[in-house]
Amino acid sequence: MSSDSEQETPMPNIIKLSDIRTLTQLYKAAVLKASHAAKYSPNASFLDRISLFQGDITKLEVDSIVNAANRSLLGGSGVDGAIHRAAGPELLAECRGLNGAETGEAKITKAYRLPSHFPSISTGVYGYPIVDATHIALRVVREFYETEQGNKLERVVFVVFSDKDKEVYETLIPEYFPPAEDSPTLEG
Repeated sequence: MSSDSEQETPMPNIIKLSDIRTLTQLYKAAVLKASHAAKYSPNASFLDRISLFQGDITKLEVDSIVNAANRSLLGGSGVDGAIHRAAGPELLAECRGLNGAETGEAKITKAYRLPSHFPSISTGVYGYPIVDATHIALRVVREFYETEQGNKLERVVFVVFSDKDKEVYETLIPEYFPPAEDSPTLEG
């Protein structure tokens, strides 16, 4: 057996990407409702490549996760602390060698014990308004999917923890990703 920390015993209750419903499935289940304020045209392909998931980001078996961290990158409270605890001490050791990060700067680390390989960013302990963060996240993903590079991305999963954050995403997703013609129609 390898001594490499990435070969650790798998975490219990891992959630596979195939178990996370797409926007198409959420529209069909009436979890999402069409909006009269849609900012973009429907695109069925996008709906099959985006998901909304409420739960523990540290349990997702995905290629990467994005996390807001303090400038030191040494863990803390909230999601950042949960990620550090789940990833194990190797993540902390790697982060110590990164010499922190300035606001807006990104750093990449290994996943270590996380099932992912790489949340609403900064809305928790950092206090960024969830509605503003959601608009930004949805707009950026929509605009990226409309580029050639967007075709290379298999799936984006918006991960939320609280019921309040989930409600904000469920309200705003239809503005950026309206249902395709075969999805439920506008309520009225």
